[in-house]
Amino acid sequence: MHRKYNLAYFVYALGLAMLIIGVDAQAKIAFVSDRDGHSKEIYVMDDDGGNPRRLTDNPAIDWDPSWSPDGKRIAFMSDRRENFDIYVMEAAGGNLRRLTDNLHDDVYPSWSPDGTRIVFSSERDRNYEIYVMEADGGNLQNLTNNPLPDDMPSWSPDGERIAFSSYRDNEWGEIYVMEADGDNPRRLTDNLHNDWLPSWSPDGEYIAFSSENDGNFDIYVMDADGGNPRRLTNHPEDDWGSSWSPDGKRIAFTSDRDRNREVYLMDVDGENIQNLTNMRFGDDSQPAWFHPIFAVAPAGKKLTMWGQLKGAVR
Repeated sequence: MHRKYNLAYFVYALGLAMLIIGVDAQAKIAFVSDRDGHSKEIYVMDDDGGNPRRLTDNPAIDWDPSWSPDGKRIAFMSDRRENFDIYVMEAAGGNLRRLTDNLHDDVYPSWSPDGTRIVFSSERDRNYEIYVMEADGGNLQNLTNNPLPDDMPSWSPDGERIAFSSYRDNEWGEIYVMEADGDNPRRLTDNLHNDWLPSWSPDGEYIAFSSENDGNFDIYVMDADGGNPRRLTNHPEDDWGSSWSPDGKRIAFTSDRDRNREVYLMDVDGENIQNLTNMRFGDDSQPAWFHPIFAVAPAGKKLTMWGQLKGAVR
C-alpha cells in the first residue's frame, strides 16, 4: 500500500512536469507586430520564429507583453482607452481584463516569480514611479518616490529585487536595483548616455539592458551587481529590448538593422545572430520569452516545487 501511494505521487509529479513542459512547447515568444495591417498587436510564435499567431485585435496600441510564470496569462500595456493601462489576458488571447484604471499612463508590466503580483511604472502622480499590485489589480502600492522618473521595472527570478531605469542621479537613464519592497535602491550603471530596459537572466546572475553608450542603442549585459559590463551587439542601427531564453543561453531582442523592426536571436556572447521574424513590411518588436518554472533554478536555490514533489514521493 505504501509503495503504491509513493508511486502515485511520482506519477503526479511527472505528469505535472510534462504538463508545464507542454505549455512551453506551445507558446515560446510573445511579441508586438503590425504585420497584418492592424495597429500594434500582441502575437506569439515558437522560439524558432515559426507558427506566429495574433492574440489581440484592437485599433489601439498593445505593447510590452509579459508572461505569467505559469504561462497561462500575458500582461501588457494598451492605450485602447486613450491613455495606457495594464491589461491581462489568457495566453491564447481570451478573457481580456483591464487591471488599472487611471487618467495617466501605466506601462511596462513585469510579473513576480510567484505570479501573485505585477510591478509596473505609472505617471499617475505626474512623474513616472514604480508601483506594484496584486495580479487581479488590487492592493496598489507605490515603491518609489522620487522627483525624477523611475521606469521600466523588471522583477528578479528569486523575487527579492526589482531592476529599473531612473533619471534620479543625472540627466541620463541609468539602471538601478532595489529590494522588492522598494528599499535600498542602488545604481548599477554610470554612463553619459541612456541605459534602459533591464532584463534578468533566468539564474539571476546577470542583467541585460539597452544602452546608447556608443552612439546608438546596443544590447549590453553586466553582472547583477553592475560589474563587468560588456556589449553584445555592435551595429549602426538600434538594438534594444532583450529577453532571455529559459536556459539562459540565448537572448531575443529587437533591431532596426533591416530598415524595419524585427525580432532577432543571439547567443549570450553576442554570436550567432538570427532574424526570427523576417517581415518585409511592418514592424516586429518587444520579444518576451516564456520561462517555464522547471527550466531553471534561481541563483543559489534548487527547483523548489520539484524538491517538494520528490519529498512527497519518499
